[in-house]
Amino acid sequence: MVPSSSSILSILLVLLLSPFIVSHALQDRFLKCLSRTSESSFPFSTVLYTPKNSSFNSVLQYSAQNLRFTLPSVPKPEFIFTPLQESHIQAVVICSKQLGIHLRVRSGGHDFEGLSYVSEIESPFIVVDLVKLRSISVDIEHSSAWVQAVTRTLEQGATKLLYRWQQIADQVLDEDLFIRVQIRTANVSGQGKRTITTSYNAMFLGDANRLLQVMKHSFPELGLTRQDCIETNWINSTVYMSGFANNTPPEVLLQRINMDRAYFKGKSDYARKPIPEKALEGLWEKLFEAESPLVVFTPYGGMMNRISESQTPFPHRKGIKFMILYWSSWQDATENVAEHINWTRRVYSYMTPYVSKNPREAYANYRDLDLGMNRNSNTSFVEASAFGTNYFKGNFYRLVHVKTKVDPDNFFRHEQSIPTLPQQMGLRNEVEFISSKA
Repeated sequence: MVPSSSSILSILLVLLLSPFIVSHALQDRFLKCLSRTSESSFPFSTVLYTPKNSSFNSVLQYSAQNLRFTLPSVPKPEFIFTPLQESHIQAVVICSKQLGIHLRVRSGGHDFEGLSYVSEIESPFIVVDLVKLRSISVDIEHSSAWVQAVTRTLEQGATKLLYRWQQIADQVLDEDLFIRVQIRTANVSGQGKRTITTSYNAMFLGDANRLLQVMKHSFPELGLTRQDCIETNWINSTVYMSGFANNTPPEVLLQRINMDRAYFKGKSDYARKPIPEKALEGLWEKLFEAESPLVVFTPYGGMMNRISESQTPFPHRKGIKFMILYWSSWQDATENVAEHINWTRRVYSYMTPYVSKNPREAYANYRDLDLGMNRNSNTSFVEASAFGTNYFKGNFYRLVHVKTKVDPDNFFRHEQSIPTLPQQMGLRNEVEFISSKA
């Protein structure tokens, strides 16, 4: 029997409406669960945004740091929940678990790979955005701080100067002094060629005279002068070190928005010894291959050295001279994305001989899915070990132990989350395993 046109149309309508019906039913069940679970009669529908809500896209993109993960092709959450109270968070976690809905939590940090608002491994998922939980109390004296920035090009001896900085980066010139180096390409005015610039951005908690004495004694090669320094209070120095122009009102920090948002790819490394001048010259050649590259050297040492690498999950302590960030960004979504991403990978590969090994350490706040990722909700301990030891070294196995104890069902998970131990490992094997890796 040949189906009638009306029956075919009905089938098509059902197929088209099915996702909407399922999504609406999910939202309805979730709201009812929140009402049952919460101790108050709060109207939760006012803090829940669905794709049909006109504010959905603006809320989703509000604190998204990497525009790569805001494109239409990227998976979107079923809805976004913006709690106003701590109790709301407890309720949403309970309901997500009861209803079997995958949950991501966003707070507005670095999030290089968009893991707080995108899920490539599970659907449906929701986002709990903490954007409205912004109350903070800080009790700090209005101490003075000095910020300074000195830039040197290749023509001004940038390579030798950076090599010298590496030798003293972790040697604590002064406990109140922090100097990082930002490395970029720049056009040479009137010459039609490019050069490398190394900008030494520093913050010093003290007076200018003491800063000049410290620099003259430990790093005279930089040639710091009084004119290079700007006196400000602590909060304004934070604004400056965040990349804003001097005299920018500190209220800009409350916006939770990166004003220079872009599409980007970043990778990280740790250096335990100075990178030879010859290797730096090779790095410059790599930078010339990109349109707007950035490499940042962030010094360690000081208090970082005094804390044992096993005392906290963060293991990059004594012996680390500086952290390295490789960064490529672009403003147009139609640009050759693969070329930008591949550039960071080529630079990362080039630097292999000059950075930490076994494991090649990485900074967890600069998430990098190139290091490996969980492929589904059943997080693989073996797969997670690959990137887990990069971020946490031997502490990874202790974190697995904690995860297995406090979240045995692996409810809180993402593409690079800490896994639980395989179920076939009994308690005795678990203890022996953790002891052998600690």
